[in-house]
Amino acid sequence: MAVTNQDLKFMSAALGLARRGLGVVAPNPAVGCILVKEGSVVGRGWTHPGGRPHAETVALAAAGDAAVGATAYVTLEPCAHTGKTPPCAQALIDAQVARCVVAIKDPDPRVSGKGVEMLEAAGIDVEVGAMADSAYELNRGFLSKVNQGRPLIALKLASSLDGRIALASGESKWITSGEARQFGHMLRAQYDGILVGSGTLIADDPALDCRVPGLNDRSPTPIILDGSFRITPDHKVARQGAIVFHTKRDTTKEQALEKMGVELVPGATRDLPVVLNKLAERGLTRILVEGGGQVHASFLKAGLADAIEHFQAGLALGGDGRAAIGTLDLASLANAPHFNLKSVRQLGPDMLASYSKAE
Repeated sequence: MAVTNQDLKFMSAALGLARRGLGVVAPNPAVGCILVKEGSVVGRGWTHPGGRPHAETVALAAAGDAAVGATAYVTLEPCAHTGKTPPCAQALIDAQVARCVVAIKDPDPRVSGKGVEMLEAAGIDVEVGAMADSAYELNRGFLSKVNQGRPLIALKLASSLDGRIALASGESKWITSGEARQFGHMLRAQYDGILVGSGTLIADDPALDCRVPGLNDRSPTPIILDGSFRITPDHKVARQGAIVFHTKRDTTKEQALEKMGVELVPGATRDLPVVLNKLAERGLTRILVEGGGQVHASFLKAGLADAIEHFQAGLALGGDGRAAIGTLDLASLANAPHFNLKSVRQLGPDMLASYSKAE
């Protein structure tokens, strides 16, 4: 049986449910599941904070006996391995669903087609590929962690029309409007970690939290690239369980910070692949990089920026302002990092342009 327009409608709804998990389910993927019987939804669920329970388990519990003979719409292949919970593929089999529509297969070696095989072996009709592009985009972080051993990296820029983030004096509050800043905080809620360099830490002492009513508990983990180890216990992020990559050692300061819950990672802060690998080992799948300009440039030069969220205000600061992206040392236009525009959103007097890395 081929994928129908009704299948696409329900998969779209399942993807909407899955998005609720972004920023809170790592290291697990954000998954949505809808159970439909005779055209009506009988159960729905999404993966809960911390990755448990899984979306399928929640939807099946809501459906109860109505799951018998139903179609399950799942945004990622149901798991086939026993971890902290039994396999979701087996749960769907035990519930006697008749059909399962899957957006994309799970590349995790513990699953990787095995979930589909289990369902088909039990006589369940399986269709794979409904809204696959949207499902891939939704879980790019999880997929990047599995396939590349690193999280998804999105650069967040908030600049003037001419790409400046501050005056030459350093004055920057506020370039963008309240509407743009509010949306920026909502964006933070969708990421596991938020990264800045020590320059931003010293200049702004940012909290790097999510200040949206109702989403205060969804603040990402602060990550600081601090080679010279300039952070102190007085910085706001020190009170938020930050991860600090540093090279300079200071035993007294280290003990004080660790007592506050800061995780210190000694090593080469300029070796970004190593930094990202260590973050992936800690279960992080989506990182929002908020600068400053040279940190943004470092990710672009290394080819490690997967997306850009560019908040642009309708004012000009001039060539003496501080650039949103530092020096790239480009020899030709052909070597410039290329991104494709995905969407544009107006936020009060400002604009948010979202880009994805050109493949």
